[in-house]
Amino acid sequence: MPVLNASLKATTLAAHHQLSFEQQVCAWLSSEGWEVLVPLVDHGRKTDLVIAGDADYYRIQVKSVHTRDPNVRVENKWQGARLDYVVYFSTLADWGFITPAFSETSRPLDAPGHVRFHAQRTNFLKAFRRI
Repeated sequence: MPVLNASLKATTLAAHHQLSFEQQVCAWLSSEGWEVLVPLVDHGRKTDLVIAGDADYYRIQVKSVHTRDPNVRVENKWQGARLDYVVYFSTLADWGFITPAFSETSRPLDAPGHVRFHAQRTNFLKAFRRI
């Protein structure tokens, strides 16, 4: 059996965790038939992935929140960037939210227009179709 014997810094482990959320969203959307494109570099443009249908492209940012409280306020970290949706995952619970990108500095995660999902494929895709 493989054994992980590397010791990662907390910041490195957090980056791995965040990437796993991004990869999960890619897999779920790809399984639904979306073409998923991942930018080589996302600094400045604030885009973790782009999904494409026949003629439409949507820019998506994936974020995590370290809370169990769905009423937490989330900050706008993409100010000025062209972005369509933000997918948030709770690192402490088994839920997330899909939100249209907003222009305010912050907003409650469970604000009207934000769609909550249970963090599994079928529920995520059902929520994504509602956004």
